[in-house]
Amino acid sequence: MQRRRRGWRDALRFVFRFQSYFGLVIVVLLSISFSPSRGGKLIFLNARNLSNVFRDVSETGILAVGMLLVILVAGIDLSVGSVLALAATGSAFLLMRSEWGALPTILVVLLIGLAAGWFNGWVSERFNVPSFVTTLAMLSIARGVARYWSHDIAVPLSYGAGGGDPRFEVLGERIGGLIPVPSLFMFGVAIIVGVVLHYSRFGRYLYAIGGNETASRLSGIRVQRLKVLAFMLCSMLAALAGILHAAQLNQGSPNDGVTYELNAIAAVVIGGGSLFGGKGTVAGAVVGAFILGVLDNMLSLNNVSSNIQLVVKGLLIVGAVALQQFRLRSVE
Repeated sequence: MQRRRRGWRDALRFVFRFQSYFGLVIVVLLSISFSPSRGGKLIFLNARNLSNVFRDVSETGILAVGMLLVILVAGIDLSVGSVLALAATGSAFLLMRSEWGALPTILVVLLIGLAAGWFNGWVSERFNVPSFVTTLAMLSIARGVARYWSHDIAVPLSYGAGGGDPRFEVLGERIGGLIPVPSLFMFGVAIIVGVVLHYSRFGRYLYAIGGNETASRLSGIRVQRLKVLAFMLCSMLAALAGILHAAQLNQGSPNDGVTYELNAIAAVVIGGGSLFGGKGTVAGAVVGAFILGVLDNMLSLNNVSSNIQLVVKGLLIVGAVALQQFRLRSVE
């Protein structure tokens, strides 16, 4: 009897360990099954459509990797969508109105993201304010600055004579017409952050802080400084996503990025990350982003309204959290 129970627990541990990958396979199979066809061929499997999925997932993937760093230390960042909008608007403004080059524009926008993250982390830690309150305030501040900066209108991007630096346009292009450049940034960010989390002292400390903050502090880990750094990296990656967003849409709008924070949080949770901190992987967060991206694509191909898509995402988050609780009770 005990052997059978142990075998059952081992099987559950295996399923939970790779739950995000199983989820992605299921969503892909459902997308193929329910894909409309054109000329006898499934639209979902069309190379251009798959390229669009990678392109759409890129921003969510980068946001999710940054969000993972904050969630690992038991925090939350609700401002990433607004920081993305501020970065996109700032990029377009600096390129078109201030006539800056691509490189200084990118560096300044990334610094703006770092500053937003420093504010989130410093206020949360210095004044012991819950991170969801601080980042909710930053959500409003960043959106307001973006609207003030652009006079509440989108700043269109053009290149060449009288336009912005044409090197910025490369960030939104597709290599060979199919491989979106933003997806290369997403995989690059994921690899770098994944290596840092698994092989550096900084990464191990983030997991330790999320697992037991008091014990981490007593063991000499500079908890406050590392949590502020996690918020700074999260916002900097949101700014990077905003730069790519502007390059892909050829504009920077202060009204973009609404509900993007929901996508980032959902990707981390669906990928196995725990909202209570200390658990989660970069690979899981990226796979979670792909699950959302493929799901969005499937629903769009079947003309399901965006409102229903939001409902589906909300239910996915609830389901993922419920699955985590079941995992804690039955396996661990």
